[in-house]
Amino acid sequence: MTRHARSARRSPQIVLMAVLALLLTCAGATAAALRPSGADEALAAVPPTAGATASHPGAGATPTPSPTPTRLPDAQFSIVAAGDVLPHGGVVADARTKGGGYDFSKLLAPMDPWIQGADLAICHMETPIAPNGKPTGYPIFGGPKQLAAALKAQGWDGCSTASNHSVDRGFAGVKATLDAFDAVGLGHDGTARTAAEQAQPQLYQLERAGQTITVAHVSATYGTNGMPVDADKPWSLNMIDVPAMVAQAKAARAAGADIVVASVHCCVEYQTSPTSQQQLIDQQLADSGEFDLVIGHHAHVPQPVVKLAGGPGGAGMWVAYGLGNYVSNQDGDCCVASTDSGILLTAHVTSPAADPATGRPAGPARVTGVEYTPITVDRLGGHQVHALTDIPEGSTHLTATQVSQRLARVEHAAGDAAPMRTEPETPTGPPPVVVQRAG
Repeated sequence: MTRHARSARRSPQIVLMAVLALLLTCAGATAAALRPSGADEALAAVPPTAGATASHPGAGATPTPSPTPTRLPDAQFSIVAAGDVLPHGGVVADARTKGGGYDFSKLLAPMDPWIQGADLAICHMETPIAPNGKPTGYPIFGGPKQLAAALKAQGWDGCSTASNHSVDRGFAGVKATLDAFDAVGLGHDGTARTAAEQAQPQLYQLERAGQTITVAHVSATYGTNGMPVDADKPWSLNMIDVPAMVAQAKAARAAGADIVVASVHCCVEYQTSPTSQQQLIDQQLADSGEFDLVIGHHAHVPQPVVKLAGGPGGAGMWVAYGLGNYVSNQDGDCCVASTDSGILLTAHVTSPAADPATGRPAGPARVTGVEYTPITVDRLGGHQVHALTDIPEGSTHLTATQVSQRLARVEHAAGDAAPMRTEPETPTGPPPVVVQRAG
């Protein structure tokens, strides 16, 4: 094949190569023109997100949603209250130990689960502690100081101390009582050692669901059985005075109280129906809008549990007109039959959580309901205190029939406004802080 012939055969290949060279040159120029510079070049150097495509560099990326504020649960807790702690001679005798001391825990022990299950437990100390260490019974009472220790050990956090027996042993008895309470860490209201102490209600602080909820307790009595209150110490015992009690409740709320409980010691003994005076006092307390709960004492028998109109925010106020006895030497042998029993009241408190968006409380704390538990004293069985629902078959000296009869009497007295509770509560958090009143 001649030289000219080979050149002729290669002509199409040369043309094709020339075309390809031209296309590559144009593509390079276009790429140079489109190449980013400066900040754009740095951004272009960032590798695409996993799952991205060439045409959509951000495709496949999931945007991070803004967190939704979490609402804390509402704070909830229980307040348990009982009737008169009344250390008659027979009660004290059964608490006596061989060493000459006193052990009341064996009398109270059957109620341990009920008191220890409460978030806040408030009792009513009917009598003073003997200032000279020598107990006395009816009619001029003075209990052993070991009674205060036993109440604290059982789980009580404090007691009302205003009663018709508060000054049975004079101002010395008032002081001995509060000294004994302070020594074991029990709160108290109703009597005082100084005017400054009288001006302060007892406060209890509970930590629940991120909140500190404060409960204030005030206490007053109708009289003293004619026993004198020291003329120079009128502040040593709170007498029932509705305007004064309302002022005390307002002062407590101004100091941070969320819930205010009143203990009212009045009016006629051994009567199941509340007197007109009781009804008037309690309705006036409800009408003030300052009290969340009223618990009554003195009658020594169970009385109705009702909800009155009024209360904080007009939502109503629960009243237990009379809780009867907690521990005593009374029954049908000395008094009316119903003195052998009493009521353990359980009140439920709810404090709404703060709104997470605003940080402001969603509403005030309120008593949202109450329940009652019938209790009794087995007087011949060592004065042991029982929840009647715990002993349907009877106890040491109580038959099943007697238990049934006592249960029926308490049910009739309490009425049907509140349900019966048949099992102890379980604490919802740590024990309350008892804020000591300044003496």
